[in-house]
Amino acid sequence: MTADLMRGVRFAIVTMLLFGGAYPLVVWGFAQTAFRHQAQGSLVTLADGRLVGSALIAQAFTGDGYFRPRPSAVDYDAAASGGSNLGPVNPDHLAAVRARVAAVRTREALQRGAVPADLVTASGAGLDPHLSPTAIDVQVARVAAARHADVADVRRLVEASTEPPTFGVLGQWRVNVLRLNLALDAEYPTPRKDPGLVP
Repeated sequence: MTADLMRGVRFAIVTMLLFGGAYPLVVWGFAQTAFRHQAQGSLVTLADGRLVGSALIAQAFTGDGYFRPRPSAVDYDAAASGGSNLGPVNPDHLAAVRARVAAVRTREALQRGAVPADLVTASGAGLDPHLSPTAIDVQVARVAAARHADVADVRRLVEASTEPPTFGVLGQWRVNVLRLNLALDAEYPTPRKDPGLVP
């Protein structure tokens, strides 16, 4: 009985050292070596070194000269990641989507046609940094007008910012909203309320 107990204790100690210490250290070391940018949080900095966010976390852009991200059930708070947990036929969810559709139609001056789903529904985490090219396209006219830029030039910037599916098969074509808005700021500077933040 004592031998079995000691064997169990030794097994517990060895597995804790292996899977609670050695394995995480190996994975951490590999990530820091092979994927350092991603392992550090995919942080995005400006040319002057100022940190403006992460390419993995959406931000609440509100100015007319910026592309808007997906709605967020957690108000873009990375510390409170999560969805609304409302089902697709929940009355509160349907009311929120209807209100968002009306707001998008007004903001983007859409007279007809479907409003892209990712502009009116929050992602599961509430922090999705990407939009579909279709959701970006409906915003181009507003952004171009606010920036006093040619629509065709803004579309070219969008095309340059569009990312293909990972490995060519995983996911869909997408645009990182933060990176696109930073590219806009670089190409068409616009005054900011707070020079230390990206609106």
